[in-house]
Amino acid sequence: MFKVLERKELAPTEYEILVDAPRIAKKAQPGQFVILRIDEQGERIPLTVVDTDKEAGWVRLIFQVIGKSTAQLATVMAGEALMDIVGPLGKATDIENYGTVLLVGGGVGIAALFPIVKGLKEAGNHVITILGAKNAELLILQDECAEYSDELILMTDDGSVGQKGLVTQAMEEVFEREEISMAWAIGPSIMMKFCTLTAQKYDVPIYVSLNPIMIDGTGMCGGCRVTVADSIKFACVDGPEFLGEEVDWDEFVNRVQQYRPEEMMANDRYEKQVSSNG
Repeated sequence: MFKVLERKELAPTEYEILVDAPRIAKKAQPGQFVILRIDEQGERIPLTVVDTDKEAGWVRLIFQVIGKSTAQLATVMAGEALMDIVGPLGKATDIENYGTVLLVGGGVGIAALFPIVKGLKEAGNHVITILGAKNAELLILQDECAEYSDELILMTDDGSVGQKGLVTQAMEEVFEREEISMAWAIGPSIMMKFCTLTAQKYDVPIYVSLNPIMIDGTGMCGGCRVTVADSIKFACVDGPEFLGEEVDWDEFVNRVQQYRPEEMMANDRYEKQVSSNG
C-alpha cells in the first residue's frame, strides 16, 4: 500500500497528490511515469512523475478528472492509501545543454512538461516556456515553471491571463526572434500536432509526449502502440517521447478517442452509484 501524504485541488477537475514511494522517488527522471491502481478492482492509471523528493521518499502526481477512474482517484484523501504503484516507466527525457530551448505545455500536459523544464534549466539551457489553457482558472504550475524559465509566456483562449490566443501563435513569435536548438510540446493531441507543424516550418526538432491507452506499461499488451517513422512503437517502453515530425498524427488522434463511448458509459454508471450512495 502507498500512502497519500498530501492532496490538493489545483484547478477545477485537476488535482495533485504526494505519494510515499521511496524506491520510485530515488529512480524517477524527467519524462518518466508511473501506473497506479486505487484498489483491486481499479483500472491501471498512467501518470507522469511531476517531481520527487529522494530524501523524503515521495513522488508528486497531477491528474485531471476525465472519467470514472480519475473521478475515483480524486476522492482519495491524505492519510489514505493506494493499492499499488509501478514505476518509473518509460524512457527518460534526453537532458543535456542544447543552448536555447522552447517548451510548450497545454492544459494538464503542463504537469508532464514541468520536470523537463526544470531538468533542462538545471543542465544550463536558456529556457523559454509557453503555457496555455482555456482560462486563468485552469492554468497550473505557473509559478513553478517561472522559477526554472528564463522567459515565461502565458496564453489563454479567453485572454483572462497572459495573451489571448493559441500556443502556436506564441511559438511563431519566439521562432521569429530566437535561434531555438530544440523544442518540446506536451498537451492535448491536437495541440501537439499543430505545435509539431509549427516547429517544422522553422526546421526545429520538437519532441512530444504521447498518451495513448495503456494497460500493463511494459510493452506486453500492445494497447499503447503508435506509428512513428512508419514503424510500430509502444509508448510505454519506446516513449512516451517521440520526435513530433515522425508521429502519424491522424492515426494517433483516432486511437486516443477509440474508447470514448465506453469511457462515458463507465463514468455515468460511477456517478449514478455515487449519487445513490450519497
